[in-house]
Amino acid sequence: MVRLAVLLAACPLLAHGPITTKLTWTKEISRIVYKRCATCHRENGTAPFAMLTYEETRPWATAIKEEVLARRMPPWGAIKGFGEFEPDLGLTQEEIHLLADWVEGGAPEGEPQFLPSKPNHTLEEKERVPKGVLVEGRLRLRAPMKLAALRPAAVEKGASLKVVARTPRGLVPLLWLYEFDPRHVQTYRLRDPVPLPAGTLVEVDGKGSITLLPASVIKK
Repeated sequence: MVRLAVLLAACPLLAHGPITTKLTWTKEISRIVYKRCATCHRENGTAPFAMLTYEETRPWATAIKEEVLARRMPPWGAIKGFGEFEPDLGLTQEEIHLLADWVEGGAPEGEPQFLPSKPNHTLEEKERVPKGVLVEGRLRLRAPMKLAALRPAAVEKGASLKVVARTPRGLVPLLWLYEFDPRHVQTYRLRDPVPLPAGTLVEVDGKGSITLLPASVIKK
């Protein structure tokens, strides 16, 4: 969801400039938007405007480029490569380059026959957060845990937070939040549950706390 304050300050693009790129909405860009943005940017979504069509997206091209280059959007918040998550809603570096190059090249629409089907999003229920193990600073596990997910519990706005586990086999990176936005708090599900033996030291570096969610309380 592009931040409302940014969008109100940004002037929508009303006139199309010269086209200098072969990237198009119908081929490359719509596929990124449908995968990464459409859950919020749709009719009755949480974002202030929809992005399911070229006509809806094109006026905000410059603002979208600025938001994705700053990694503010989509509001994933986790540093890539530090922990592996499923789903991972953050844009890849390639996707960021494609979006930026499309905007800088004039944001062309392309041929309609290449446009993929629109995603079909149903109204999602409010996430129910199960109870887990709260970690503030450092916590040594008294019993083994099969860690399935992590969720910010009390993290200040704009704060960065790094979570690692020190096990007998070595250091395990779990989660690194950057410039946290409490409006978009979410559960970070690990791609594969991480076994943490008894005695593991979980460390939270930063202003805030994290809830560890074992596999026994996470729905598949």
